[in-house]
Amino acid sequence: MIKQQRAGQAVALLRERYPDPRCSLPYDDPFRLLVAVRLSAQCTDARVNLITPALFERFPDLDAFAAADPVQIEPYIFSCGFYRAKAGDLAAMARMLRDEYGGVIPDTVEEMVKLPGVGRKTANLICGDLYGMPGAVVADTHCIRIANRLGLCETTDPYKVELALRKLLPPAESNDFCHRLVLFGRDTCSARGPQCGECVLEGICPSRNQRDEEQ
Repeated sequence: MIKQQRAGQAVALLRERYPDPRCSLPYDDPFRLLVAVRLSAQCTDARVNLITPALFERFPDLDAFAAADPVQIEPYIFSCGFYRAKAGDLAAMARMLRDEYGGVIPDTVEEMVKLPGVGRKTANLICGDLYGMPGAVVADTHCIRIANRLGLCETTDPYKVELALRKLLPPAESNDFCHRLVLFGRDTCSARGPQCGECVLEGICPSRNQRDEEQ
């Protein structure tokens, strides 16, 4: 089975398994989603969701973050790790959005990555979720792990994984597919050990077939 066929089958099977994929960082404002995604780096979404209510009560909008000194933000995000760097990025990001973008979050990856602390993973998620950008590939840890196990790529470099999947996935499906990979990675194809016997992708997964041959 060629990669294109396997990718298409994976899209269809995961669509059936997870019919309503959503970002696990709830938000009621575009800027708040951007803040939450920045905080989620090297941190679980569950932890971010615990700290954002108090954070947004203290800093309710972009202007509040832009006016803040990073040391004022730090106590609210301490438990999500790398809090000093993240606090500095949040304040600088808000100021840049206010001063250079009129408070509007850019709608392209190329512009998004100009913001402090924003890499391609964050930019693709924002552009896909907020603007419905076709072809958005969020190469997070789940995506990288599962794409390799499925034989859709042979690299752990996030940018190379993104490029590989862009070639294989239907543009209209890629953003939802990446959200589905997060759900799938949490409940079935985990880093510690895949539950192959319960996997909806076992029939197309070369890693499963390889494990069966080795046993």
